[in-house]
Formats: sequence, structure tokens, C-alpha cells
Amino acid sequence: MRTLNVAMIGTGFMGKAHALAYAGLPAFYWPPPAMPVRKIVVDRTEALAATGRDRFGFEQFSTDWAAVVQDPQIDIVDICTPNDSHAEIAIAAAAAGKHIMCEKPLARSAPEAKRMLDAVAGKNLTHMVAFNYRHTPAVVFARKLIEEGRIGTLLNFHGHYLSDWPADPATPLSWRFQKSVAGSGTIGDIGSHVLDMARYLVGEIEAVNAIVQTYIAERPEQTGEFDKLGSAERRPEGPRRPVDVDDEATFLLRFAGGAVGSIDASRNAYGRGNYLGFELHGTTGSIIFNFERMNELKVFFADDPPELRGFRTIMTGPPHPHGEALWPVAGLGVGYLDVKIVECHGLISAIAEGRQASPNFADGYRIALICDAILASGQRRGWVEVGA
Repeated sequence: MRTLNVAMIGTGFMGKAHALAYAGLPAFYWPPPAMPVRKIVVDRTEALAATGRDRFGFEQFSTDWAAVVQDPQIDIVDICTPNDSHAEIAIAAAAAGKHIMCEKPLARSAPEAKRMLDAVAGKNLTHMVAFNYRHTPAVVFARKLIEEGRIGTLLNFHGHYLSDWPADPATPLSWRFQKSVAGSGTIGDIGSHVLDMARYLVGEIEAVNAIVQTYIAERPEQTGEFDKLGSAERRPEGPRRPVDVDDEATFLLRFAGGAVGSIDASRNAYGRGNYLGFELHGTTGSIIFNFERMNELKVFFADDPPELRGFRTIMTGPPHPHGEALWPVAGLGVGYLDVKIVECHGLISAIAEGRQASPNFADGYRIALICDAILASGQRRGWVEVGA
């Protein structure tokens, strides 16, 4: 069986998810298209890197990512670092002839994302951006229903991604609240996920009209090495530093195919944990999805008899996308990690078959263009066409 040696850079929250996905791939997809080998893990200090090796099952550790991407043993470079290092690492990995997995957003801005896309262009390399939510079986099934014409011509998409982990002003100032590192706030962090879902289901977005807000102007300095999201210790006292990114964005969408839509993205929505979803309407039906109930898809078909009209709930399982690989009973359900394993399978399959992955750097660049247009629209207070 072919093996693919992985170098993973970053041992935080996403590093844990990616490492577990590589480990779980052969358990779900047997035989795997190729066997990923957790070869080298990289972090900023020896203590962090060594802990990552032991905790996540890698053979070796390093603190020098630049040397690791040049290592002839390595086939895949997996970037799980904050946004400001994505471009540098990916461009070096492409120059070294490595396949690349990169966490989202691809970059801090569209010009930076374009440099990454240019770096992989013309090379026989597979590249992927970790917009993992589109791989949820219920969402893949929603796309299948759309492609089969079950809800007719698409009319509108209403998406949302709401969370509350940083709603408390005492939440520490991680890199996610710093423009120089993150590029944007809510828009790139969680808004990019629902934008990717909109493109995956409806098609290309050609213009946006946005309201962009920052509610919490400063936050206490963070202690510790990692951004702990909702588990971070609140620090009501102590020195504070300014926040220079968005907390919330609400925007209208105009799709190239004629559909319209809207998206709400907020990290200040108390009571919402990971409330990602959409409501999609067509000329002959509707589809509703909520990731907090990720094993369910609600559908309405206008051709049902009048006495049976109403939303029905489909519980995803073996008959649905990836069903044979996951769990044998619908009620057992899938979770966040299962979706990361599906994502990992997409990457490894694409490499093994010598084709491009989806979503890839071209998709990541397009999302970056849309995010930049949203920020520009928030400043101009009007419609902005998405660049080419």
C-alpha cells in the first residue's frame, strides 16, 4: 500500500483535529486510497513540538518548519498555524514540490491568497483548504438534491454562522482579534465557512452589500501559548490591548446565476455555540440545515400532495454520502471529527489519484476576494462587486 508522509505545522486546536483525522482515516475508509503516516510535527518551541509528537502520534518533531518542508521524506505539508504564516509556509512547500493542506482562511487578504495560488499553479501538486463543513454528509446530500433538480431553480440562500465564545469582553486577546495576524475577524474566521457553503451549493458570488461592526474595542492580553477559544480563562483585570477586526458582519449576496441571499456572521451571539447553517429556497422546494443538528436535513418538496405538505426531517446514515464508510445505523450519527476524516479522505484520494482536491487554493482565493469585498462594502456602505 502506498504511504504518504505528513509534516503537520502547528499543534493547537486544529492540529489536534487534523492529527486525529489522519489516524482515523483507515478505520473508516478501508483500504484507504493511501496510508497517511504522521511523520513530523512542528511547533515554535521544543516543548510544544515534543508534546505534539507524543500526544498526536507523530514519529518526529521539529521547531524548524523551513527545514521540514525541504525534507525529501515529506509528501504532504499540513498548515495548522495562525493566518499570518499560511502564505510563507505554503509558498515554500510548493517550491519544494509538496502537496499542501492549509487551514482556512487561506490567507489574510486576496492578494496574499493569490500569491499562494500562483505558487501552486503549473505544478503537479494537490492542494486543499480546510473548509471542512461542506463535507458534512447532510450538506453533500443537499447538493445532490439540488443537482437532481429536486427543489428547482435556486432563488435565495440565507446563511448564518453565530457563536458566543468571545462575547464576554474579558475573553483574552488572541491572534484572532489582531488584523496583522488574522486579516479580519468574524468575516475570515467563521464567515468564510458559510461563504464556502453558499458557493458549494448555489454558485459564484458576484457582489456583496455589508454592515460590519466591532463591539468590543479592547481585550485583556492573553497568557499561554494557545488560543483556547471558548475554554479560555476570562481575565477581567490586567492590561488590555485594542481589537482592530470585526465582531459581526451582516451582508446581502448577489449570485452569478441569478439567485440572491443574505448571511449573518457573529462571534457575539450569546446562546449560540457553533450555529452554522442555511435555509435555501428554490422554485419547487426548500432545504434547511443546522450544523448543531448535523445529522439532520430538513426538506420541503412542492410536488407533495397537499395533505402531506410540510418540512420532513431526513436523518442521514448509510444511504447518504459517505454513509458506507461511517456508521452502520442512521441514529448513531456523525460528529465534528468524522467530518474532518471525510475531509482527510478527500485530500488523500486526490493525491493518490493524481487530481486536484476540492476545495482547493482557487476556492480559497475566491473566498478571500469575497471577504475583501465585504470589508470594503462595510466601509463604503454600499454594493461592491467581487473582483476577478
